[in-house]
Amino acid sequence: MLDLKRLRLLWELHHRGTVAAVAKALSYSPSAVSQQLAVLEKEAGVPLMRRTGRTLTLTAAGEALVGETEQLLAGLERAESALHRARDVVGGTLRVAAFQTAMIALMPGALRRLRRDHPELRVEAVHYEPGEALQETWGRGFDVVVAEQYPGHSTEHFPGLERQLLLSDPIRLAVPPRGVGDAAFDDAERLEDLRELPWVMEPQGAATRHWAEQACRLAGFEPDVRYETADLRTHIRFIETGNAVSLLPGLLHQGVAGRVRLIELDGEPRRTTFTAARASHSAHPAVEAVRAALAVEAAELSPELGSAQ
Repeated sequence: MLDLKRLRLLWELHHRGTVAAVAKALSYSPSAVSQQLAVLEKEAGVPLMRRTGRTLTLTAAGEALVGETEQLLAGLERAESALHRARDVVGGTLRVAAFQTAMIALMPGALRRLRRDHPELRVEAVHYEPGEALQETWGRGFDVVVAEQYPGHSTEHFPGLERQLLLSDPIRLAVPPRGVGDAAFDDAERLEDLRELPWVMEPQGAATRHWAEQACRLAGFEPDVRYETADLRTHIRFIETGNAVSLLPGLLHQGVAGRVRLIELDGEPRRTTFTAARASHSAHPAVEAVRAALAVEAAELSPELGSAQ
């Protein structure tokens, strides 16, 4: 009989591409992964993998087995969910991935609620970029992901991941308070007014960076990006000290009233924040509890996202 743990390794190899990546994701040694895959192939009685140079690819039989393994893994998750629904308490360990703003604005309050309402539930939260977090959740590295999506910049859709909207927050232009920077900052009232000013943005590849650059280009100029950091709290610090301007989503406006000046953009663009979980796992009481706590926190924050100054 085929061993499910070894089948999972084959599934992971198909998902991650290399034995080294599988070993890293599952905290195994590469040699242990290779040995277990060899045992699986012997159990199957047909070649499951072929080596082309340094690359290990699946045969047609291996591909077919991966497809069946996906169904087995999903069925196992549904069975586990059913067992947990039969319990009187919500418990176990749940891994959550969230982007930085959500970690700051949503997770603390949600975790406080969960500790109060479900003391036997252990939640492990990790800061992860949305695109990678969605892929890892699909690949069973996380149970729930909190991700973001900017206008005209959709995150990848993975089969079997179920999304739930948390909130939609406005994206606004953030400039230094009047009197802090030079006169060019003080005179800014529109995006077009910032063509000669220094910008702070996230590194290339981030959805925020792509969206901000496109917004500036549509306004007729290339932004002068002098400062790069993935830490959006640092963006606020650069702005409030009169060094830069930026485009910031509403969740970051929490607590910055008076520290930066917020200007509405034409068309009032909004970013969406959502949770995603595997459909086969979404009925698990712990998944439902975490998503519910995040939804309550988002609902309380939504009316308080702040207005332009």
